[in-house]
Amino acid sequence: MQGVEELVEGLGLNTVCREASCPNYSECFSRGTATFMILGAVCTRNCGFCGVTHAENAGQRSGEHSGDGSFCVSPVDPDEPARVAEAVKRLGLAYVVITSVTRDDLEDGGAGQFAKTVECIRRLSPGTKVEVLIPDFLGSEMALDTVICSGPDVISHNMETVRELYEKVRPQADYDRSLDVLRRIASCGEGSKGKKGIKCKSGVMAGVGETEAQMLKLMDDLREAGCVLLTIGQYLRPSPENIPVEEYVAPEVFEHWAEEARARGFEFVASAPFVRSSYHAEEWTKTAIASERTGNRHCEDTE
Repeated sequence: MQGVEELVEGLGLNTVCREASCPNYSECFSRGTATFMILGAVCTRNCGFCGVTHAENAGQRSGEHSGDGSFCVSPVDPDEPARVAEAVKRLGLAYVVITSVTRDDLEDGGAGQFAKTVECIRRLSPGTKVEVLIPDFLGSEMALDTVICSGPDVISHNMETVRELYEKVRPQADYDRSLDVLRRIASCGEGSKGKKGIKCKSGVMAGVGETEAQMLKLMDDLREAGCVLLTIGQYLRPSPENIPVEEYVAPEVFEHWAEEARARGFEFVASAPFVRSSYHAEEWTKTAIASERTGNRHCEDTE
């Protein structure tokens, strides 16, 4: 674990593992992997569930701290993609996940930085599979196409919760806009712009007040949009400032939801309390390979 932390710190990089207080960061670091977070460590949104620092004044770009002690966003670092690629190479990663804070202050929402990061990784580690976990880019098709054209293996955008809880959980996001992002990923990933084979993925939290019927409707909406990879995990409150946990969902309920997702045709499902969107993200590739060999499509649950 210490080796990963020293490498990340030495290259001046951020990880969502640390910034979002992920419960799995010790395990992932011990396995020699991490989810890299680009575009700084300060987000322009303030979602109720998220532990990442949010900007008090998103218009400030001089650094991460303003004169009055509040946080502000950082300027885009043009060398960051190369440093991420160097970290991937040094760690010898077969699979890497790249995510970011949401940067509504940028004209392209940071899409260009995602694309450059993917391209740098491809040059230094051509055998590494790359997953990008992206924000909604305020619905910009041009920004999304920039990411798609860089050719990652998976593009993920998290719905996070059911439609009825968006005002509480994601007040600056929009349920239908997020579905549209996934719909475009799925359609473009199946042949448009020569990027056939890109997988569309999303992640959902449980325990924020959703009902069974609402969760199943969310699954239906995801499948209609073309999403084929799904993660479901328990929400854990990062700090007293975040929304409270409404329910600690029983493991058998997660198993039930995995079965429901399988029945709806998801190619891979990871559904368990400590599952996060990037936790053991490479596991879907094993399922895909097994499916190709047997001619069957199936899913697995990840503990």
